[in-house]
Amino acid sequence: MNDKIKVAHLSIASNAALTLGKLAIGITMNSVSVISEAIHSGLDLIAALIAFFSVRESAKPADERHHYGHGKFENVAGITEAILILGAAVIIIHNAYPKLFGRTEIHSLDMGAAVMGISAVVNFLVSRKLFNVGRRTDSPALEADAWHLLTDVYTSLGVLAGIVAIKITGLTIIDPLIAIGVSLLIFNAAIRLIRNSMQSILDARLPEADERVIKEVLNKYSPEFVEFHKLRTRKAGSQRYVDLHLVVPGHMLINKAHNICDQIEEEISDRLSGIHVLIHAEPCALNCSDCRQTAAGKSNSVSCEILDKNKLLGGKPGNK
Repeated sequence: MNDKIKVAHLSIASNAALTLGKLAIGITMNSVSVISEAIHSGLDLIAALIAFFSVRESAKPADERHHYGHGKFENVAGITEAILILGAAVIIIHNAYPKLFGRTEIHSLDMGAAVMGISAVVNFLVSRKLFNVGRRTDSPALEADAWHLLTDVYTSLGVLAGIVAIKITGLTIIDPLIAIGVSLLIFNAAIRLIRNSMQSILDARLPEADERVIKEVLNKYSPEFVEFHKLRTRKAGSQRYVDLHLVVPGHMLINKAHNICDQIEEEISDRLSGIHVLIHAEPCALNCSDCRQTAAGKSNSVSCEILDKNKLLGGKPGNK
């Protein structure tokens, strides 16, 4: 959590400096594309503040009101950030559109090029830091903030290219065209952020790679049980949740079944960070030879056709 707070502070500081710098240069130049970049950075600053407060809130433990913790605060933050940058895109288009039909004087092109170049470099470095920490801690809020800054890198480079083109050609219409292009990139980033955050809000299943890890662990312990079913997964912020039913031989002692569940839970937790596993053990209702051998203390090898079929992970439950 200290790493998440530190990198959130870094994002706030860099965005504040870049917003003020771009706004001052944009007003001096009378450039709508540079001012649009200042607006974009201003929204990134607000997004960085939201990310900071959300990671701090999501770190709080479960309480009487939030039994499953506060992880979804980060998902709400991601949606809020996306809505903010959608608003920025609308403002940029509103300001740029009238300038498509009238020539405007643009000053201090060299100064504008310098601030755009500095902005691209700073945002690239900060976004990489945010991505590294966000992915390591599985933080949707930090990853959303990183995407904002990476988008800012692309748009800053676009504006820089526009300034160079204006200096070479003298065509000032390039300025509003670049601004509108910036807004389209912002729209794309916002829609992606909303889609990713909504999946967690609506309890979408974990990614296929995560579920593959869970099934690999279950397969490793498959000689100890009959089969599993009702595997369900979801995510809240950086926290993952898994629950499933584990069918064990009918005469297996309760403490042995409990130990198997503990081993499975522990290994899944070792391989996937921030995961909460809940396993419901239930007895196999079929009085097959495998269950009788287990009760007699013999080997737990499968010896009937029904169990051979049910040993396939995710197959039909043995007690149905």
